[in-house]
Order: sequence, then structure tokens, then C-alpha cells
Amino acid sequence: MYDPITMKLNVDPFILSALKEDITSEDVTTNAVMPEFCLGEVDLICKEDGIICGLDVFARVFALLDEKVEVNLFVKDGDFVKSGERMAKVRGDIRVLLSGERTALNYLQRMSGIATYARSIAALLEGTGIKLLDTRKTTPNNRIFEKYAVRIGGGNNHRYNLTDGVLLKDNHIGAAGGVKQAVHMAKEYAPFVRKIEIEVENLDMVKEALEAGADIIMLDNMTPEIMREAVSLIGHKAEIEISGNVTRENIERIKNLGVDYVSSGALTHSAPILDISLKNLHPVS
Repeated sequence: MYDPITMKLNVDPFILSALKEDITSEDVTTNAVMPEFCLGEVDLICKEDGIICGLDVFARVFALLDEKVEVNLFVKDGDFVKSGERMAKVRGDIRVLLSGERTALNYLQRMSGIATYARSIAALLEGTGIKLLDTRKTTPNNRIFEKYAVRIGGGNNHRYNLTDGVLLKDNHIGAAGGVKQAVHMAKEYAPFVRKIEIEVENLDMVKEALEAGADIIMLDNMTPEIMREAVSLIGHKAEIEISGNVTRENIERIKNLGVDYVSSGALTHSAPILDISLKNLHPVS
């Protein structure tokens, strides 16, 4: 999943923050029933069908609490898992297993839910040549996990953050004074290796974006009829992205338009979790 440097620099701090959120000073319940070390094992069980994602993060939660915890995985990220399937066995200090359980499962359930939802949409686009993209509509401090889950599900990442690329949206256009002005200003400011993408809402804006030399034109919240006109107008003069309330239920309307990309905030902000549990905790000798 993540290389060791990325894990230590960019992933561990978020996991540690989540653990601190859950354990202010102690896990009072666990300490009450398990005051001393006791070696134990617990099974990771999937409770519904889906795509598993986030196993390294799941294991890392326990490792940050106690590096002696062993997580024996029977599946890997991207695998289709079935309800009732045992996906891993976790072995270690029972106090650590109990204290880390919820944080570990929160990551795994959330990431697996996103991967499962992304896979369902990506499957609908198979054979069209359209790339499915995520957005920046992610849970604060969880973007690194959620965007990874999109990739595991068969989607692709749009820009990771505001430093990652130029995307001129409606308020940028308003601030610049118009479509042409915004594109020209971006071209002057941004390094020449950066593509300039602009969001448009009608055919007049499409024409202005083309005249200004935008590299990617995002057709935002247009009707199918207007989108067809816009695609015809653009031709091969720019890459085309479709955006605006795209979900699994309505993606059929854009499959045959001949566009390059479709972006969906629903991939990360509306995906339900995948139900997963740690079960059968017991001491071992």
C-alpha cells in the first residue's frame, strides 16, 4: 500500500491522532477487565460482500500501540470478500487488541466501503474509455486513506490537493473577471508543465475556454442535451471532463458522450461503510 517513508511521514501521524482521540488517558473499560498482560487472538470477519481495502492501515493501528502484535492476513487489498469470510487473525496483548479495535475497524470499514462503491461505478464505465475520477470532497484528515481506496476500487485520483494542479472553478472565474481572463492568468502564473483545467456551466463559457486555450474543460451540472452540444463544440481541441452530482444511479447518461473523464464526489462523501468486525477474542497460551 504505502512505502515505509510515506507510512511514517504521512500516515502514522493521522493514525496516532485518531488513537489519541479515542484514548485520552486510558481505556478504562479494558483496564477494568484486563489489568495485566494476557496473550490473545481475535478474528477479522467480513459481514457483507464487498471489496476489502485498508488492511495495512488496520494492522498499523495495532503496531503503533504495540509492535509485537501480529496480524496474519488471508486476503489482500482489492480482493472481493464475502459475508462470513475470515480475513485475518490478530494475535497480541489483549489490552492492545481491545483498545485498538474501533480505530482499526473505522479505517478498514470506511476504506472498504469507498473501494466497493468505486468498483461498482467503474464497472459501469468498462469499455467506454472514460476514466473515473474522485474529487477533494473527502473527510478532513482522511484524504490519504480515501483517495487510496478509490484507486483500489478501480477509480483514479484527480488532484490530491490545491498544490497539485490548476482547476479554475466558478469563484476563481468570478475573481478573475471571466473565463478568458482566468485561463490567461493561470497560464502566466503556473509552470508550463501544468495543464489548465476550467469548469464551465454553459456553451458560451465553453467557447471562451476554447478560445483561451484551456487544456481540460469540465462540463459541470449540464443537461445531457447541452453536454452533447458542448462535446461536439470542443471536438479534440481539449480534454473533456463531466462533473456535477454524478452517482452510480445516473452515470448511464454520460457513457456514450465521448468524454475523457467523469469525476464524482460521491465516491468519497457518499459511500457506505463495509460491515466488518473483530470476533471470537480469546486468550491463548
